[in-house]
Amino acid sequence: MYRYYTKGVCSKSILMDIEGNILKDVVFEGGCSGNTIGIKHLVEGKDIDDIIKNLEDIPCKNRGTSCPDQLAKALKIYKKYVYNK
Repeated sequence: MYRYYTKGVCSKSILMDIEGNILKDVVFEGGCSGNTIGIKHLVEGKDIDDIIKNLEDIPCKNRGTSCPDQLAKALKIYKKYVYNK
């Protein structure tokens, strides 16, 4: 599992289990439970490149980011520093 500490959103962190380029499991710690559970069900089993493309730059209120956007950021960091090594 990989943990990403979020910035600018209600959730505190995101735990991700990734195999190859597939997001197997994701858990948001904190945040709006209905939304984060919905995100979980929509993205699990999907290719991380598709997830990034679909969730990147989604805003929440006037924050300039959101829980979906934070997941996209976390996956981009994973790709850059872990997966592509």
